[in-house]
Amino acid sequence: MPRADGRANNALRPVRLTPGFVDYPEGSVLIEMGQTRVLCNVSVDESVPPFLRGQGRGWLTAEYSLLPRSTHTRTAREAAAGRLTGRTQEIQRLIGRSLRAAVDLESLGERTLLIDCDVLQADGGTRT
Repeated sequence: MPRADGRANNALRPVRLTPGFVDYPEGSVLIEMGQTRVLCNVSVDESVPPFLRGQGRGWLTAEYSLLPRSTHTRTAREAAAGRLTGRTQEIQRLIGRSLRAAVDLESLGERTLLIDCDVLQADGGTRT
């Protein structure tokens, strides 16, 4: 069955990265995969969680949010409900674990990288 956009069944969506998309965070990138758009901002905190104090290495943590009108129908912000859904927790953990495996935490010193990933527009899967 052909895809609506004409891609072959085994073809990836076109990927575009726009670094420095937001001016104020220490790092920022807009990631576009087809019509899916995710904004990731990185902030640096000059401390680490208590379990890492005095060890001379850093930490990385991630937060994920699907913005209310990023899909065909509006979904309420999870913060308004007072708790994260299991799906959001799963995606946050996946982002954090994946990036911790790729980043040299020793080179950070006792700093924490806070990654905020916000889905601006979801077109297909947002877990990839």
